[in-house]
Amino acid sequence: MLKGFRDFISRGNVIDLAVAVVIGAAFNSVVQQFTDSFLNPLIKVVSGGKPISGTFKAGVVVFDWGKFLNSIIGFLLTAAVVYFLDVAPMNKLAERRRRGVEPEPEAPSDEVRLLTEIRDALVARNGGGTDPQAPVRPDPRTR
Repeated sequence: MLKGFRDFISRGNVIDLAVAVVIGAAFNSVVQQFTDSFLNPLIKVVSGGKPISGTFKAGVVVFDWGKFLNSIIGFLLTAAVVYFLDVAPMNKLAERRRRGVEPEPEAPSDEVRLLTEIRDALVARNGGGTDPQAPVRPDPRTR
């Protein structure tokens, strides 16, 4: 039983899950602040300055539907960001892999191509050695 638990822990999924929980908690505070700083004032502008929040009573029990509405907005924002920044790109990448189409690597920049040519020229000048930092032997034709 302990061996199975050790194997489960060492697979890395638990660490990934722990990182996801920590990032999710941090993201929750960002969504909450976005709701407080932007959405609630926007709702007040649309409603003519009145907050769209409130409570109602059923007997002695108070129901706070405003906080519930705020939670729904926060959940929808979180779900949208997770979907568009994580799930959709990963699904697209998985689909490409299933079809056998990998994204093309970017072409090297002009600077990288020039440095590669210089390196190759230095290697050829050193007599075909593979160490570009070896001392350059003088060209016998230039003496």
